[in-house]
Amino acid sequence: MEEASGQAGGELVRLAMGPFRPFLVTHPDHVQHVLRQNQPNYVRQGMFWEPLGPLIGNGILSDGDTWAESRSILQPLFTAKYVNSLAERMAEIITELIDETVVPEQPFDIARGVSAIVHPTIVRLFFGSKISIADINRLVPAYDVAVTAKSLRLVLPFVSERVPLPGDLAFRRAIKAIDEVVYPRITEARAQRQEGEDVVSRLCRARHDDTGPAGDRRIRDDLVAMHGASTETSATALTWVWPVLAGHPEIAAKVYEEVDRVVGDDPVSTAHLPHLTYLRMFVNELLRLYPPGWILPRLALEDDEVGGVPIPAGSTVMLSPYLTHRLERFWERPLEFDPERFAPGAERGRHRYAYWPFGAGPHVCLGQHLFMMEAPLLIAGILRKYRPVVHARGQVRPRLASSLRPSAGLRMTLVPKDRAA
Repeated sequence: MEEASGQAGGELVRLAMGPFRPFLVTHPDHVQHVLRQNQPNYVRQGMFWEPLGPLIGNGILSDGDTWAESRSILQPLFTAKYVNSLAERMAEIITELIDETVVPEQPFDIARGVSAIVHPTIVRLFFGSKISIADINRLVPAYDVAVTAKSLRLVLPFVSERVPLPGDLAFRRAIKAIDEVVYPRITEARAQRQEGEDVVSRLCRARHDDTGPAGDRRIRDDLVAMHGASTETSATALTWVWPVLAGHPEIAAKVYEEVDRVVGDDPVSTAHLPHLTYLRMFVNELLRLYPPGWILPRLALEDDEVGGVPIPAGSTVMLSPYLTHRLERFWERPLEFDPERFAPGAERGRHRYAYWPFGAGPHVCLGQHLFMMEAPLLIAGILRKYRPVVHARGQVRPRLASSLRPSAGLRMTLVPKDRAA
């Protein structure tokens, strides 16, 4: 897909993937048309969505009336005002978890180490005591398997689900583990008359008249989607921080200097965030080159035209921030990691849809404000005490999965900064 996008240079092209022939949409004008101007015509169905259906269900990650209802329930939890009210507690939780989980000078798996901070942070903020540490220990590996096991079907969407492929059995086991955690929590919340401001209670209150298996399934779908979207994508993005710092020592030095100057040895807090200017630029550039949701297929309901190219009804269009963010027509030196692209004022004149790591249009990610607060808190929380040493040979490349993940088994060691060379 990178090669096809590079050759097309932003023009709309049709890919020959065996009997599957999707349209590749990368130009910002075309992205705007599909995700904003004619959004109702392009729905979350078909490729990518159907294989993951047992995981994401029919709620906030679906379309139509069910999506609108779920979004109206969950959106108040992700407004800037509400997230800001949680910010200081988030900083405290992240500091506690770093102290609890980091073992200095002991190599560890980066993805697992980041997840051990991200997942409990989100659970404590939004789920309260409804999800325990034991639940988290089951959910984290189950989500990890669920979003990677179907990777083969991403490139073989024409193969029927009735035809077994590697990963199918692991996917079903992961869904079973997730459901065994989530459904009992729903039952408990209903029995307690949905008291509390956690997500489980809020969803049960909103659907108190929708009882029975169908109602529980709707709540389950929103819980799984909300938890997965707010933890899985954050953990994936923050896993890329460390190989990027290791591969760009001059940029890393600027990040370290700013964290040392702004935070020092104090616990990181929201008071530090406005002064971590370069770190925010770094995070924005990280999302440019490594957006977690790298592929967003849509199904055309009716005939349309995009960039002068007819799109017949029933066609699949494949959008990708990963590819749009690499277009030379809109990004100078697109493959070079350069946080200065996001310096104050540098974004002036840039096409609105040249940069869309959180999606766009009505389906834009609810959690973008949450992530842009969580990311610098976690990064600065680690760097105020440690320097990372990443154990990798050569350039770290993405691997095929529904989210943009680095190579499996990537490891690093955190060295106390006063002992780091």
